[in-house]
Amino acid sequence: KICRSAPEMCSELTCLVLSGCAIIVRGQPRGGPPPERQINLSNIRTGALARRAPQSQPDQKDTPDEPYAFQAREFLRKMLIGKEVCFTVEVKTALGREYGMVYLGRDTTGENIAESLVNEGLATVRREGIRGNNPDQARLCDLEDQAKASKKGMWTEGGGTNTVRDLKYIIENPRNFVDSMHQKPVNAVIEHVRDGSVVRALLLPDYYLVTVMLSGVKCPTFKREADGTESPEPFAAEAKFFTESRLLQRDVQIILESCPNQVILGTVLHPNGNITELLLKEGFARCVDWSMAVYTQGAEKLRAGEKSAKERKVRIWKDYVAPTANMDQKDRQFVAKVMQVVNADAVVVKLNSGEYKTIHLSSIRPPRIEGEEKNKDKDKRFRPIYDIPYMFEAREFMRKKIIGKKVNVTVDYIRAATSSSETSTIPAFAERTCATVTIGGINIAEALVSKGFATVIRYRQDDDQRSSHYDELLAAEARAIKNGKGLHSKKEVPIHRVADISGETQKAKQFLPFLQRAGRSEAVVEYVFSGSRLKLYMPKETCLITFLLAGIECPRGSRNMPGGMQVAEPFSDEAMAFTKELVLQREVEVEVESMDKAGNFIGWLHIEGVNLSVALVENALSKVHFTAERSSYYKTLVSGEEASRLRKDKIWANYEEKKVEEVVHVMEEKERTANYRAVYVTEITDTMHFYTQDVETGTQLENLMETMRAEIAAQPPVEGSYAARRGDYCIANFSADGEWYRARVEKVQSPAKVHVFYIDYGNREIVPSTRLAVIPPAFSTRTLAAQATEYTFAYIQVPQDEDARADVVDSLVRDIQNTQCLLNVEHSGVTCPHVTLQFADSKDDVGLSLVKEGMVMVDVRKEKHLQKMLFTERSWSFLSHVLSQLNIWRYGDFRDDDADEFGYKLKK
Repeated sequence: KICRSAPEMCSELTCLVLSGCAIIVRGQPRGGPPPERQINLSNIRTGALARRAPQSQPDQKDTPDEPYAFQAREFLRKMLIGKEVCFTVEVKTALGREYGMVYLGRDTTGENIAESLVNEGLATVRREGIRGNNPDQARLCDLEDQAKASKKGMWTEGGGTNTVRDLKYIIENPRNFVDSMHQKPVNAVIEHVRDGSVVRALLLPDYYLVTVMLSGVKCPTFKREADGTESPEPFAAEAKFFTESRLLQRDVQIILESCPNQVILGTVLHPNGNITELLLKEGFARCVDWSMAVYTQGAEKLRAGEKSAKERKVRIWKDYVAPTANMDQKDRQFVAKVMQVVNADAVVVKLNSGEYKTIHLSSIRPPRIEGEEKNKDKDKRFRPIYDIPYMFEAREFMRKKIIGKKVNVTVDYIRAATSSSETSTIPAFAERTCATVTIGGINIAEALVSKGFATVIRYRQDDDQRSSHYDELLAAEARAIKNGKGLHSKKEVPIHRVADISGETQKAKQFLPFLQRAGRSEAVVEYVFSGSRLKLYMPKETCLITFLLAGIECPRGSRNMPGGMQVAEPFSDEAMAFTKELVLQREVEVEVESMDKAGNFIGWLHIEGVNLSVALVENALSKVHFTAERSSYYKTLVSGEEASRLRKDKIWANYEEKKVEEVVHVMEEKERTANYRAVYVTEITDTMHFYTQDVETGTQLENLMETMRAEIAAQPPVEGSYAARRGDYCIANFSADGEWYRARVEKVQSPAKVHVFYIDYGNREIVPSTRLAVIPPAFSTRTLAAQATEYTFAYIQVPQDEDARADVVDSLVRDIQNTQCLLNVEHSGVTCPHVTLQFADSKDDVGLSLVKEGMVMVDVRKEKHLQKMLFTERSWSFLSHVLSQLNIWRYGDFRDDDADEFGYKLKK
């Protein structure tokens, strides 16, 4: 049933061309998407476009294009899309279909669209309904006749079979298809917009009809309910209209970027801009992490667009609250000094105000144990830093990069505290400040992830609490996975077998001689218990020890005692803070002197040339202990203490000078003990010190040397492959006999001049690095400790005159070097024990022989139990002077007190 009425004239925009004779128009938007209206062209007919058979009816076949149908559609699309048109409605059917004339422009003076189609031979005229008195209809017939005469369009010979498209609705292997495009722009026409971020596109010139999801973003969608109706999410209709009004049936280029799970991801490029970025800027879309990685135009542009919309709070972000909205600018960005690295994903920093703050690295997760490994060895004390694979490497990477250095901190978000409950599986966490930490332009979290020492946290799409450099973290993780680094490696997981000998007295006793002989050893301060008590990690020995600073008495902190809590002494916290700031997690050098009964090592700690004991005393945070008198640092300690006392600083603030009272110490007299053992003298130094080997272990050393040299002969080391470092144990080729010996590197002057100490014989040599090699593990000091032990003579003074001293050394070399003697330790010394030495055959004292010959003078000792020995030696010294004036006495250079004491004791 057709209703004819007076013609209605309107002017609207063309938004879609359905076919060569039907278009959809819409007005200007006012507060939302405007209503649409379909107009069918009167009096003409064009070919029908191809149609795909319904998926629910597999027995039906797809309908192809009729000849020139697509060309007619394209003619109208290129002429009308996005243009303003004027149309008159002449006929409206009972079903609501409207027929009329369409003109290009705002009024009927513009180009008649139907006439243009007929003139190009793309449409036929419906002559059966033409009235003779209608000039417009008569003109259509004339134009058709002219087109036929000119053989235009469908009136050409051949019927137009070559104009039928070979439409491809299905792609057998979408991933291969996308890869074959090599991410190069492909010409296309957008045929349908499902929602703001999903479109249907016709790829040219091969006529693939594909659905493309925009990479990196997601717009609000239309949810299909159970009854079949669609309910739009907030701003879904607006987002769809935004994309439609700019892309629908426009000529565009599409970059096909990826195809995960049969979904084609791409970027649509229009001459006027990139729709993906426009959607984000206008608040119609949000960034999607899983597909941003394939976005070829730069993910930072998408984040910048989303950030702009968030700041303006437009559309989907109208209720957005930034994670750091309540923070001042100075709290969001600041510079701080790193004091400690905590488990590879957090750092303790010191602010300019002096306050300490824990900062967690945003959006990363450190190595962790999962599954069965988590429940293994429950009885064993769990140490995350050593027991979790790659945790130690991650912590060491951060420690070496940033400890003690100033870093830039940008707070990304603050994770609220969580509380655990009996029903919840989520552990309890305190409030966490999560930030991006950079040093020298390097993002520490990104560096960790790229090394494979951490992974990136995946968030819910609506979770905005994440790193401001989240995309860089994802890209770094992708590189680490591709290169098989760290946690993503297929290689065997590194194992750190670290022995904790803190409080283990027996183990500590075994380590003590080795550490004493080693001199200065490298260490890393793992923990600070107090100002003078630390836990150290010894890399070469792979052990943890408790270390007490020698020579000082530091204020004690509060601690639990059997009788209750012991109150902290004044300035104990300040002393601990001072030590932490100076040495915590730093590489230091330690000199072990002794050990207490609890298995704690006692000695001196140095960092960058600073003695920590001295530093504490100089800063009035510690007092000098009487045990420091035997140390070479005693004068420095006393000087520092005196200066602090005069300043009346900290622990000396209330110090009052006390009157010195003469105190008579009554000491119980004890006898000198003589316990001589057989030794072999291997080396004598220019300072009259000498090195010995115990005769008891001589056979073990000979066997070890023989086996080691046989192994080296079978598998000679590669010349030049060893890089010497100070303190390393190695094997060295001795120049005198060309044999290999165990040695320790004392100094690396250059590759051609490496100072080595032969640990089993006590001699030193400068050799090129080409004569050094790595010590085989089977012959290390753990198999057999270093055999050369350093001693000096007791009771005698080393001559200050170089010539006199050289005479003594020559005499000793002649008499005792490379011979077996008997040795007895008389008392300890600063650098080595003081001993007496006897000839093995005659049992004569070597030192006494030197005194008798007038080559040395006797050293004064105050201990009563040593006076008998001293009297014998000093008597001979004086007699040598009186009777023969030998050697150093030949000039009559002696002291009056020598003669007085000798005469007095001789009388007695």
